[in-house]
Amino acid sequence: MNTPLELRPTLPDERLNSVIKIAILAVGGQGGGVLTSWIESLARNQGYAAQATSVAGVAQRTGATIYYIEMAPLGSAMPVFSLAPAAGDIDIMIAAEMMEAGRAIMRGFVTPDRTTLIASTHRTLALSEKMAPGDGIASSDEVRAAAEIAADQLILFDMEQLAIDNGSVISSALFGALAGSGALPFARAGFEEAIRASGKGVDASLRAFGAAYARAQSDTDAAPAASPVTRAEQSGEQITSQITSGPKDLLKQWQEFEDEARSLPCPQMALSGLRKVVGFQDLAYGRSYLDHISTFAQQDQGDGRLAEAAAKHIANAMCYDDIIRVADLKTRKARFLRIHTEMASGEKPVQLTEFFHPRGEEIISLLPASLGAWIEARPRLAAWIDRRLNRGRRIRTHRLRGFVLLYVIAGLRRTRRRSLRHRVEQAHLHAWLTLCHETLPQNYECAIELLQCRRLIKGYSDTHARGLSKFARIMAVVPALIDRDDAGQWIARLREAALGDEDGTDLDGAIKTVMSFAHPAAQAS
Repeated sequence: MNTPLELRPTLPDERLNSVIKIAILAVGGQGGGVLTSWIESLARNQGYAAQATSVAGVAQRTGATIYYIEMAPLGSAMPVFSLAPAAGDIDIMIAAEMMEAGRAIMRGFVTPDRTTLIASTHRTLALSEKMAPGDGIASSDEVRAAAEIAADQLILFDMEQLAIDNGSVISSALFGALAGSGALPFARAGFEEAIRASGKGVDASLRAFGAAYARAQSDTDAAPAASPVTRAEQSGEQITSQITSGPKDLLKQWQEFEDEARSLPCPQMALSGLRKVVGFQDLAYGRSYLDHISTFAQQDQGDGRLAEAAAKHIANAMCYDDIIRVADLKTRKARFLRIHTEMASGEKPVQLTEFFHPRGEEIISLLPASLGAWIEARPRLAAWIDRRLNRGRRIRTHRLRGFVLLYVIAGLRRTRRRSLRHRVEQAHLHAWLTLCHETLPQNYECAIELLQCRRLIKGYSDTHARGLSKFARIMAVVPALIDRDDAGQWIARLREAALGDEDGTDLDGAIKTVMSFAHPAAQAS
């Protein structure tokens, strides 16, 4: 009896084993399209048939674009390729950022029987991470641990920094890591030829390619990435040593400031904070910063924690966000160079649109302190100004008019110290530091926690107002806690409660708990 044709078992087509399947996860500006075109060009130059497709992500860091490439040796007939990747059916997975590697693992694109996972260990924060009131950054260690289990071959290192060090972008480093992995049956020369054929930024791309190729083949791939604190410290050291030009008297003064910062118990944090403060305003502002942290450093108990907390959080408090600072950051030469580099624009024009939505009170705060206070004391006038100014604006900084507008606003830094906003910020800074100094003789740990409460205040507009409100509520509780040995622990709990939710519900509950046992008089009031 013959088995019906439709019931006979079908054997897998052996030609499917020759198809190489590559998936790439990258967000805007990481050169995923360039990397895909290089791989496609490489395959075709080596006598392979290749097909590339892409599915775009949405918005900023809410989804990466998925690039998918299939290739196979070109035979008598053109192979038919798939248009999208499938779980459990990927030979090479390339992720331009650590959390994208985690997404690839969660979606089943990485399997221990076949997948080579190539990923950069740097982080490009997602919107959910940025929106968290506190530290919302997800742990990369969990992704690394999962990758070690899920992948057949694993190549992990900071390809973003490697590319920057070689004057290129991450796509060239990813291409070099792919070549160094040996996952594709092509010689190194073929990869380099694909870069040369593109004709854009060839020299820099080849440098980054070669460095990543060597790194992928070395035995140091498993070395742990530098911690964010270490990297920030190294960055501060490197930046301060680069200030070598300018008026002699200012350079001499800067060198004196730098030497003074190095003599403190927290030299790296003090250097980083000093440069931030001076860049925000001027050397005189830097002198005030050093005076503030030196006072705390003199009372440090030898572990450096008090001095470091002061150096970090006082710098952040002195460098508050205002329209002047935003305009300054958006008109710096380094920013335009970075954008052109990330876009790999070459000679092509790049159009930039900046989105501004200043409220009336933010404009009023830029006025001289007496005039601004006079307007704020007249709510009807302030409301009239807000109606005229509180509207979204799109400023095109690739055009002369838009750039000059922001450049002029940034130039208001010279008048910042006479503004209403600066007077308010200085009063707030003085009150905060006074409370810390008064607390320090009674409770060393509590003073450190009070310094760290500055984390609550960040951003501008509504975000700044919410953080300032939470900060004020915690400061109001301090007198009820100061006599307790565990005051520092309770301040830390209040701060974490404030950072844990946006509307402050957790903080309200924590404050009620504190007031219930602190002082009967306080509880009754």
